[in-house]
Amino acid sequence: MDIKKEVASLNKELINLRRDLHMHPELGYEEVRTSKLVADYLRDCGLEVTNVAKTGVVGLLRGAKQGKTLLLRADMDALEQTELNDIGYRSLHEGKMHACGHDGHTAMLMVTAKILAKYRAQIDGNIKFVFQPNEETAGALDMIKEGILESPRVDAAFGLHLWTPLESGKIGVVAGPTMAGNEEFELTIHGRGGHTASPQASIDPIMAAATIVQSIQLLQTREVSVLSPTLIIFGKIKGGTGRNIIADKVELGGTIRYLYENEDEKKEELKASFERIIGGICTATRTKYSLTYIPSNPSIINDPSMVELVRISAQKTLGCDQNVVPQLVMAGEDFAEFSRRVPSAFFFIGTGNKEKGTDYPHHHPQFNIDEDTLATGVEMHVRNTLAFLQGTNS
Repeated sequence: MDIKKEVASLNKELINLRRDLHMHPELGYEEVRTSKLVADYLRDCGLEVTNVAKTGVVGLLRGAKQGKTLLLRADMDALEQTELNDIGYRSLHEGKMHACGHDGHTAMLMVTAKILAKYRAQIDGNIKFVFQPNEETAGALDMIKEGILESPRVDAAFGLHLWTPLESGKIGVVAGPTMAGNEEFELTIHGRGGHTASPQASIDPIMAAATIVQSIQLLQTREVSVLSPTLIIFGKIKGGTGRNIIADKVELGGTIRYLYENEDEKKEELKASFERIIGGICTATRTKYSLTYIPSNPSIINDPSMVELVRISAQKTLGCDQNVVPQLVMAGEDFAEFSRRVPSAFFFIGTGNKEKGTDYPHHHPQFNIDEDTLATGVEMHVRNTLAFLQGTNS
């Protein structure tokens, strides 16, 4: 197979698919149109197609000979955000936007399926093309619970992410911890409301909340090693109804992100320290608190042998090795659920190009991708698949 030629022959179709998906963004578990588009496309390629986890799609390609089973994954959901790009394929739905590259991920995997289906007679084993809903919250685990790692049993997995912080023409990958684990939290500080002229008759939760926000930073700088990346960020705070009223409660929310090798043990230590500081400040300020964690994703841990396959594929795709770079990211990704269960590698396709305006950060209303890098993602998928199943990376 001449991989570059096959990818090039479908480049126009690849871009058109991505633009169509970009114009019709759908939120998590609402990907009805996207799901149908993907399922119809995969059936046309001759794959066995099933719907999983509400709007998820799995296409199974059975090779000519028995062998291992590889999972390739793309995410489909968009964000609840209004697009500000002035482009011909701008989102048609106000308040919904593909601001994280999932439209590109879906298009790349669709075209990958078409190429590999064409050569199924030369493939040993099986390929599961997994199109996941609701990545921004927790869709991978729902698919796993519905059995996508079985029948046939999955032996390994690859995933990728278009990444604007990385320049176009580069591919980022590293063994071990790669993307951060994430604990989202909701914290309420309870006080006793009253008049601002008589603070002694009240218990001020705003004062307690302000002290907590400041003091929690001690965890990152005084209790956790700088060699163990940790971020605790308060993303929202709400309290009070009037300028002359002491509030009766303050509501805060945020994230705890971490990138640890022995994740489960250290995560629990971090959460215990987090609550210890909150509890201490509440005791000192006579307030009370309630703390709730929202289920999120663990860290992605890349398998070294799978990463080596990615590095070789990247060198062949780019034609050099100096643009294959290490990449660690403190954002979360629920591909981690796959990496906890089977040997996996998750890597980044650089798509940041200032001249094309594709250097905005992810989740920005002007986020966009360098469409020239879509072909890179398809080629990487094809090469990784052949390297794993066939033991070749030509």
